[in-house]
Amino acid sequence: MANTYLSRTPSGAGNRKTFTLSTWFKTAGGTGGEHIFQAYSAGSDYMAIIMSGNTLIVKEEASSSAAYFIQTNRKFRDVNAWYHLTVAYNSTESTAADRIKIYINGVQETSFSSAAYPSQNLDSIVNSTVIHTIGASGTGAEFWNGSMSHFHFVDATAYPASTFGSTDSTTGEWKINTSPSITMGTNGFTILKDGNTITDQSANSNNFTLAGGTLTNTEDCPSNVFCTFNPLFPQVNTGTSKGNTRFETTSGSGWRTMCGTLGMEKNTGKYYMEFKHLGGTNNGYGIADYTDGGVVEKINRSISTYAGNNANSYGYLSQGEFFYNGSYTASGWNSYTTNDIIGMAVDMENMKLYFHKNGTYENSGNPTAGTGGYTIADPVGAYLPVVSVNSAILCANFGNGYFETTAVSSAGTNASGIGIFEYDVPTGYTALSTKGLNL
Repeated sequence: MANTYLSRTPSGAGNRKTFTLSTWFKTAGGTGGEHIFQAYSAGSDYMAIIMSGNTLIVKEEASSSAAYFIQTNRKFRDVNAWYHLTVAYNSTESTAADRIKIYINGVQETSFSSAAYPSQNLDSIVNSTVIHTIGASGTGAEFWNGSMSHFHFVDATAYPASTFGSTDSTTGEWKINTSPSITMGTNGFTILKDGNTITDQSANSNNFTLAGGTLTNTEDCPSNVFCTFNPLFPQVNTGTSKGNTRFETTSGSGWRTMCGTLGMEKNTGKYYMEFKHLGGTNNGYGIADYTDGGVVEKINRSISTYAGNNANSYGYLSQGEFFYNGSYTASGWNSYTTNDIIGMAVDMENMKLYFHKNGTYENSGNPTAGTGGYTIADPVGAYLPVVSVNSAILCANFGNGYFETTAVSSAGTNASGIGIFEYDVPTGYTALSTKGLNL
């Protein structure tokens, strides 16, 4: 949602002493102030939910004075996970700590670096006739750079997190309740449910307006987490953006490499993904073992490296070269340039690797038939997708159906039903996602 946000102004005031906000969010790893939500009045009056320094802040100010300020000790560093946030406000409670409750994945937060609670019967600005923004401050700044899903706001009732989710009896993980039983109240709304609609999906018709850009729908959701690039790896002269699907050189030259967030172990399935060269000098795509010395170790030490630079990795570079262990190991491959799409099929059952350029497989490969693939060694741990840039820019479609904010032009077939890609997914292959890993 970078540089994109949603806004609406309630036509009338609601219950100013009680409300609930619930949303699922996925952080892109930013450390500055990024707004999940704000209720804003001109001047210095506002209530905000902000991610700052990988911690969560819930605060309200009136005439530049803090009405309450709560900041978690918990750090939100996992860029692969969806978090469920519930904020329940009820200033009529006699105990100060009960007047505002914060839940993460169903568990109430009780450890705070700062905790100044609302005074009893404090009228919050949230349910007055002020602008509500999602994904930015009320002035259109401090944008949210991650994803959000199933955003509920409830006027006049303080619900616990268990209204919006529950613990899975098999896995023990917190899971989404897609249709919670809630009384919305006058200013209540539900948006971003099962898609990117900003039309209120409750009975209230409290619709939002899009500002600042394009709101991108994503297959990545609380029920199925897709691979992205992992910005927690050290970065030198590079950056990730667009929900960690874009990787680029920001200054200087030389090879730099980034890993994905999900790994592929032997005998765990067959996976397909796509990459797009967006411009610049050279780039590359491939896989690398995360436990063996080599590419991943070099990334962790901020050393210049590229896909295929070591014995534990393989890479298809834009010059038309296929590398393993730092050597050019295959001839006759096609070079690729700006706007070319490279597909990668990784067969972890038969230990084969396939690449195509704009739908035509190199080396006459046929992943469905299992012919023409490059034989890869068994990983010590698991192979991660890796991408490399040398004064260049690239992006990935791990199954979300987009290259950055541009939808695939004509979705290919995909028998697994998991993920949307530009080209046909080979039979027996699927997206690298939590559901794909568990087929």
